Amino acid sequence: MTKRSFMAVHVVLACVLLAGCSKNMNEDDLRVRSSDKVADETEKASSEILDLAGVKGKVTESGAFAMPCAGYSSEKVYRAHHPWSLYGLPFEELKKAFGRLRDGLPGHGWKIVKDGPDGSPSKAPQIIANHKGGDFSVDIRLHDESKRSGKTSLLEVTVESACFKKQAD
Repeated sequence: MTKRSFMAVHVVLACVLLAGCSKNMNEDDLRVRSSDKVADETEKASSEILDLAGVKGKVTESGAFAMPCAGYSSEKVYRAHHPWSLYGLPFEELKKAFGRLRDGLPGHGWKIVKDGPDGSPSKAPQIIANHKGGDFSVDIRLHDESKRSGKTSLLEVTVESACFKKQAD
């Protein structure tokens, strides 16, 4: 993924999540949470998405991590961020997995808010969805590299939590 597309992913996710959190834009209204607990919940949401994909391939092992939440001046406001990819499968299998996610997410509490090409030059298929409780958003992209020598096709997934106020240590 290029630096430009990486930034685009985060701009879109920030906009989606900020829209989902608009009622909580005042820092005082945010829930106080443990960053470890939010990271664990974010990883659980990621795991459920992987299960919905319904394929066994190689998965990157990045783990969720806390990062500052845009739109707040305090360093106590954060979100958990969990990027990962599914790869090592033929593109057609990844395409079927993407379709299963499109079909399965709504039945598992996710509302799809975007389903179409992303803004990259390759116009990769993209799904952005928010979880019904408002605690998570996901950005899923299907990258077809099957025609490019030495490149691996993959399903790129980024799950982010809503903004929370960090619990004092």
